Amino acid sequence: MEIRKTIIIGSGPAGYTAGIYTARAELKPLLISGSEPGGQLMTTTEVENWPGEPEGIMGPDLIENLKKQAVKFGTEILADTVTEVDFSSKPFVVKTSDKEFQTDSIIIATGASAMWLGVPGEEKLKGKGVSACATCDGFFFRDKKVVVVGGGDAALEEATFLTRFASEITILVRRDEFKASKPMQERALNNPKIKVLWNTEAIELIGQEKLELVKIKNNQTGEESELEAEGYFASIGHKPNTKIFEGLLELDHKGYIKVKPNTTKTNIEGVFACGDVIDPFYRQAITAAGSGCIAALDAERYLSAKE
Repeated sequence: MEIRKTIIIGSGPAGYTAGIYTARAELKPLLISGSEPGGQLMTTTEVENWPGEPEGIMGPDLIENLKKQAVKFGTEILADTVTEVDFSSKPFVVKTSDKEFQTDSIIIATGASAMWLGVPGEEKLKGKGVSACATCDGFFFRDKKVVVVGGGDAALEEATFLTRFASEITILVRRDEFKASKPMQERALNNPKIKVLWNTEAIELIGQEKLELVKIKNNQTGEESELEAEGYFASIGHKPNTKIFEGLLELDHKGYIKVKPNTTKTNIEGVFACGDVIDPFYRQAITAAGSGCIAALDAERYLSAKE
């Protein structure tokens, strides 16, 4: 069996950038794209904050461009999902549904997935007023009414950020109190653009071409009503895609892969991680791409030293 110099697990900005850099370094990378090729950008409409695209670019188009560039320089792409990895000896072993590979190094770029409520209309209206990232999409809701779901720090941070653009923000909290820190609570409660509905849950999102109404229910009284809204932000957290690495790599309490300071090196020599799978804070396409570059450089230096 041919031993690969490096295998990249996962696509998206981090994975494809790692592919571009490792391919240009003549490492002949194999990129296994995963069950959701392209990651969260595939459900994003217009991306206006990607450098070099002053007119904006559609999320899927951005991913396609990154993919083409990686392939141009020699990245081999396999449309499959990794089912098992073995870091116990070198070369490492990577298994998919019907293939097995050996490799001297691995770059993990499996990303993180936004957590959704799963209410009717949520899936249908993603990218049409429904989002899980205020810092990505807040600009599109200038002078509009929006709803934010969640009661933790992330929800209140996103609601506060949205006050820069939206005319009115309604936070739906399923309990009678926030889980967020006191400073975040005070900041949100003191903002005149923000109102809070306690003991309230979204039960349906309504709209044809775009979001028009959010159907809500008071979970104490059972009373149902509708809110006019052009924006809906699910702020109930993200889950890193690290299940197959549990017990193999050091993860933090939320499941994100731990890396050594100022590097993409994991606790296993020769295994690197980049993108949203290591980043619970920024979660931007450009930061993911940047760490994909760093992972490729770290892998290249590791392999050079090994040789």
